[in-house]
Amino acid sequence: MVKNMKLARVDGPIVLIGFGSIGRGILPLLERHIDFDAKRLVVIDPSDADRNLLDERGIRFVQSAVTRENYRDLLSPLLTVGGGQGFCINLSVDTSSHDIMDLARFLGALYIDTVAEPWLGFYFDSSKGPADRSNYALREVILDLRRRSPGGPTAVSCCGANPGMVSWFVKQALLNLQNDMGLSGAEPQTKAEWAALAQHLGVKGIHIAERDTQRANTPKKRGMFVNTWSVEGFISEGLQPAELGWGSHENWMPENGRTHATGCQSAIYLLQPGANTRVRSWTPTPGAQFGFLVTHNEAISIADYLTVHDASGKAVYRPTCHYAYHPCDDAVLSLHEMFGQEGQRQPEWKILDENEIVDGVDELGVLLYGHAKNAYWFGSRLSIEETRALAPYQNATGMQVTSAVLAGMVWALENPEAGIVEADDIDFRRCLEVQMPYLGSVEGHYTDWTPLKGRPGLFPEDIDASDPWQFKNILVR
Repeated sequence: MVKNMKLARVDGPIVLIGFGSIGRGILPLLERHIDFDAKRLVVIDPSDADRNLLDERGIRFVQSAVTRENYRDLLSPLLTVGGGQGFCINLSVDTSSHDIMDLARFLGALYIDTVAEPWLGFYFDSSKGPADRSNYALREVILDLRRRSPGGPTAVSCCGANPGMVSWFVKQALLNLQNDMGLSGAEPQTKAEWAALAQHLGVKGIHIAERDTQRANTPKKRGMFVNTWSVEGFISEGLQPAELGWGSHENWMPENGRTHATGCQSAIYLLQPGANTRVRSWTPTPGAQFGFLVTHNEAISIADYLTVHDASGKAVYRPTCHYAYHPCDDAVLSLHEMFGQEGQRQPEWKILDENEIVDGVDELGVLLYGHAKNAYWFGSRLSIEETRALAPYQNATGMQVTSAVLAGMVWALENPEAGIVEADDIDFRRCLEVQMPYLGSVEGHYTDWTPLKGRPGLFPEDIDASDPWQFKNILVR
């Protein structure tokens, strides 16, 4: 892709909600690859900290929070003024994806977000039980809207790096496995065909396996939460219950594991926060590592997408799927400090920008395990040095997100009447074609690692030696 090649056109207004680390990062990608009138782009954010980036471009800025009370009156005129089909890009926190998506489609506008976000207060509402504060519950609300309002203007739900890009990586990884195993068969075209392929390959589970080694030029201070992306977003999801797509091969569930009473039934949750739950996983550079089992939409949607049902509707195959996230070292220390204070966030916070980071990579991919070749990681290894050369206003973590948003936008503009879709539903080849120039080195690696390697060590352990890929062996207890 040529650096400034236009890939699609927006002939109506663009409303960008949120101008934090991802909102800033998407701006140069929009300018390069989307044909639009800058005078018809408006950015909404309660903070004007980076307003200068907009003022120097002549882009309108509205300093306001988008709330349950004002979103209709605020967004309706902005998405309809001047004619043409508008596009709502929701990259904010505490703004209901369901409600804003529904409004955008009612107004005939396209829509995209990176997470199924609720209104302010949801994550810390003590009147809600863990199941009601889960990503499973948030996703089911979006799926219910899709059932009640089929077709119409395209709305792409949960289309960042993860959730989003990793669903496209899963499909490419499945095809790579099929080829490397010497198995024939046409490329799947439907949800059922992709699920059948995963079953045929013997994939027992999928980790969204990530290692962020970016580090700053100054050490983290006590009393400050440091991260390479939204601190508010990370803390919110980190304090939700740990969630994972629950595989058909699992024969053990943690004592504090719970199922859901309604919905797709593809996932379970634990009665403990995800950012204080560790799992064993693997990425190419460090090899074996601990990651946090932070709840994410893709853990549920990928497991749901790859479920095989029999004629009676019973699930007969499903891979276990969950996030296994090792954030940057400063974020790990920040979590340790925060949970030492019983989950109370530090009074200060910082998102490391590209000028503060001295080196490091974000290694984000999917680890497909349990098949005949043991385990296969496929993903992006993007360094801060590469990121600086590719585009301004973001670090490596942000670039993996913003390029996925760009890819989702291009697909939506090329398919404007697809209704409400998840990243799993859309053309993974087209999306990766758009995104690849911004992902650094995209690689596949086989490994002989299993979560039983080197165990038991100096102390006895309760492990299942009959199947290394049982969640019992992956969960750090």
